Amino acid sequence: MPPHETQPPRAAKKPVVRRHHGHEFIDDYEWLRQKDAPEVRAHLEAENAYATARLADQEELRQAIFTEIKERTQETDMSVPVRQGDWWYFSRTEEGKDYPLSCRVPADASGTGAWVPPSIRQSESLPGEQVMLDLNAEAEGHDFFQLGSFDVSPDGGLLAYAVDTTGDERYELRVRDLTTGQDLPDVIPDTFAGACWEPSGQYLFYSTVDEAWRPDKIWRHRLGTSPEEDIVVFHQPDERYWTGLDVTRSQRYLLIYTGSKVTSTVYVLDAADPCGPFTEVWPQREGVEYGVEHAVVDGEDRFLITHNRDRADFDVVDVDAADPRDESRWRPVLGDVTGMRIEGIDAFAGYLALSYRQDGLPRAGLIRLRAAGLYGALEPVAIEEELGSLALGTNPEFHQPAVRLLYVSMATPAVVFDLDVATGERRVLKRQQVLGDFDPSRYEQRRLWAVAADGTRIPVSLVWSPQAVGAIAAEGADDAGTAHAADALAGTAQGESARKPAAPAPLLLYGYGSYEASMDPYFSVARLSLLDRGMVYAVAHVRGGGEMGRAWYEQGRLLEKKNTFTDFIAAAEHLIAEGWTAPDRLVAQGGSAGGLLMGAVANMAPGLFAGISAEVPFVDPLTTILDPSLPLTVTEWDEWGDPLHDPHVYAYMREYTPYENIGQVAPGHEYPAILALTSLHDTRVLYVEPAKWVARLREAGADAILKVEMSAGHGGVSGRYQGWRETALEFAWLLRTAGAA
Repeated sequence: MPPHETQPPRAAKKPVVRRHHGHEFIDDYEWLRQKDAPEVRAHLEAENAYATARLADQEELRQAIFTEIKERTQETDMSVPVRQGDWWYFSRTEEGKDYPLSCRVPADASGTGAWVPPSIRQSESLPGEQVMLDLNAEAEGHDFFQLGSFDVSPDGGLLAYAVDTTGDERYELRVRDLTTGQDLPDVIPDTFAGACWEPSGQYLFYSTVDEAWRPDKIWRHRLGTSPEEDIVVFHQPDERYWTGLDVTRSQRYLLIYTGSKVTSTVYVLDAADPCGPFTEVWPQREGVEYGVEHAVVDGEDRFLITHNRDRADFDVVDVDAADPRDESRWRPVLGDVTGMRIEGIDAFAGYLALSYRQDGLPRAGLIRLRAAGLYGALEPVAIEEELGSLALGTNPEFHQPAVRLLYVSMATPAVVFDLDVATGERRVLKRQQVLGDFDPSRYEQRRLWAVAADGTRIPVSLVWSPQAVGAIAAEGADDAGTAHAADALAGTAQGESARKPAAPAPLLLYGYGSYEASMDPYFSVARLSLLDRGMVYAVAHVRGGGEMGRAWYEQGRLLEKKNTFTDFIAAAEHLIAEGWTAPDRLVAQGGSAGGLLMGAVANMAPGLFAGISAEVPFVDPLTTILDPSLPLTVTEWDEWGDPLHDPHVYAYMREYTPYENIGQVAPGHEYPAILALTSLHDTRVLYVEPAKWVARLREAGADAILKVEMSAGHGGVSGRYQGWRETALEFAWLLRTAGAA
């Protein structure tokens, strides 16, 4: 560890022996789990003081990055209005204010036609605007504020909303009369996000969590009554399963979803009878996941079920809503889906919108409803950039004639547009504004393919500024990627082939690789502060994610979890071998389960990286997964395995769990610099995991910094300005560590 005037805190050793399956592990720092103990608080405060001292020399760079983010952001802005019922709904922000205002205007007052949204205004409110909820006013007096549930009653008169002021994701549910602007006496504490109205507006459905923070119950609340009279309409006792609820777009059915990581079940209730019993659509089958969408086909109520009963990458079947188990009345919806991962289907009057993945990237398309219950062929929505992400936007109305879509890439700011289903016309509604001297032609993007030890090709997405990095001539066509297109929707010509740096450049490699989550290309205003300083930004799409289909996920979970880590290492080695970067210029970043990835590669390949930033990192997974009383335990066994009851899983997790595999490394292969960021009130990955990890890293000689947000949860601080400051802090550390500052 390099010398510093300020010495890091040294946590006291208080050995605790953990015994499982004939194995003993001595944990010197488990005492840090006592969140309210004075000595624990004192230690965390000492860590923060050390972090402040260690990062003090980066203050000027931090402030510069914060200023850049702020000056490039359209602070007074509004979202594209979305039509629902008799209103256009939108949110807007005002310069100097942390939180958005949730607003609406009457549809008949917009003056733009029934389905054309009002024009966006960045300096003033829309005529006839009603502010439903000013989150700045609601957050006043709180160090932390987060909005959970947000649902307007079908008649537009009431707003159900829920707030969390600590970061522990337990929300107080309230009801606001949108005519008077006053909250009703209906206040329900300790709910989970996702409350919704049934169509009559008499009842509000919501969920609550058990002691392990698992949403396990769905409740029905009658407006105007005491919460003590609320009725449990569904309880999921199986600790592997979470629950959620929704109303179909058609407003015909209420749905309850319950599922583990690999198995799900849906229960349905005719919305005309909100006090009736929910019934199971398909019986639960281990390893089968499915979702339900209501469609009206030839005047019949049908359920469109996206499922993996017969195809690992999912398919869609049309079933009779009155008897969804009658296989004689099932009808296929899709044609040839080879090479596609089906992610979901949305039903509208007269057409369907399909979300799917192809070539590792998100795509969308339309399917028209034909006569006699037939479905048309998939009509993909075309895009210009190979590495762009296309997704369905917010589309709440069953009878809307256009579908809202969102396009973005690593080099193209987000574009929101409506696609007219009848004519195919694309109406661009908003392009993300980047203020200042932003010029999209200065940035290029590219996809590379690293090769893992078992021969699997791992996609790696990159974006950089050739002018900032220093570029060489275009490479051969076989390995060339896609250059930035200035106007993706207008179809302008591609630029020259993407170029790589003439010499190893500072490079930030990001990774996640769990829960089948896909790290798709997206644009970031904040990221420009890295790119313009000559840093290349790369994403390793490692196994355990969902980018390349269900098999990609399966090969990175349970007893194949190590593939996630070795894929990331292979990506880093490929970038070094191809001359994009060098070990002393390469830094890595990941959060939550991606923080587990960071901890694992720090142990497995410390010499590859100059530094590693781990956000709310899941670095003590074995201790957590062995304790069924903790939030990340029983529901996680389908993801990681059950080490409590299975000695093989225990032994396998022991081999990679970061905290337990820290050791003295060989000379010349010291640990990279470590920045660990966590939050005291995080209920998903408890602060104690990075606190213990950093304490043990220092024993091994690592230069590790721990920063603890004392008033935040898993998502970090609240408020956009404080969020930008936290981003600036992390970016400044990454730039300095990679030698780019």
